[in-house]
Amino acid sequence: MSDPASSPETAPGSASRPVEEPVTKLLRLLDIEQLELNLFRGDGGGGDTVIRIFGGQVIAQALAAACRTVEGRTCHSLHAYFIRPGDPSIPVIYEVDRARDGGSFTTRRVIAVQHGKQILNLAASFQVEEEGYHHQHDIPDVPGPEGLPSRSEFRGALAEASGNARLAEMVKNFPIEIREVDPVNPLAPVASGDVNHAWIRVSRPIEAEPWMQQCIMAYASDMNLLSSGSRPHAVSWLSGDIMSASLDHAMWFHGPVKADEWHLYTMDSPFAGGARSFNRGRIYDRQGRLVASVAQEGLMRPIKKKG
Repeated sequence: MSDPASSPETAPGSASRPVEEPVTKLLRLLDIEQLELNLFRGDGGGGDTVIRIFGGQVIAQALAAACRTVEGRTCHSLHAYFIRPGDPSIPVIYEVDRARDGGSFTTRRVIAVQHGKQILNLAASFQVEEEGYHHQHDIPDVPGPEGLPSRSEFRGALAEASGNARLAEMVKNFPIEIREVDPVNPLAPVASGDVNHAWIRVSRPIEAEPWMQQCIMAYASDMNLLSSGSRPHAVSWLSGDIMSASLDHAMWFHGPVKADEWHLYTMDSPFAGGARSFNRGRIYDRQGRLVASVAQEGLMRPIKKKG
């Protein structure tokens, strides 16, 4: 399960180990180990400060496992369910079911297991390259990333002003740079529109295969999306108003991605109800090409405050 803060949840005051360079760590986490023909092992990624695995990491590792069993075809969609929180202190085992190898499409199912129980299951579909008709919605007209503060800078200032150790810990050492167009203070949110634009990229240049670029973008797609549903209600899990977690995650790749270049992640939440919110995202490159679409439903359960 992921967190609306879109970063690994941490326990303030925990002893920390030597910090690995964030992008190096991300690439290592996605370079999963093959144990058998259809069996892989991924590092949980934790240390003493992380109390549950970031959902985007499990999605990205599961997609990496599926990609390692496919040749000559590109992932065009994935659908995943978060079942249990991941334990960052131990590895995650990924079991791949080679469901189908067809003439044009390949299907893989992946089960992520810890402590003998499923924490996530994912289905991914791959396709040979084909030509066809094309149309897309235009990229929104919003300010570019230049001149916008990074989320780390914005939240770091909030953490320093408020003395909130948890927020301060969360903005450290994250491999994805985020620059929000209209950020909300998660410690004291005010009601705003559900539309949420953010520029995202890997925080330093990388060289990676196309399938790895997709895995990194899948990792990043679980960031900031869930908060779209809470924006209209002036609530935040960090302010103690709601209990929240990602329930499922779907993603469609429309074209190649290069994760270390700026992409506009434009998100909205057309519905909330039943203690859940439904959230959508579109990812555009700097040339205005729609390269991916995302959908996610998340838990958004009000917390009754004492007194």
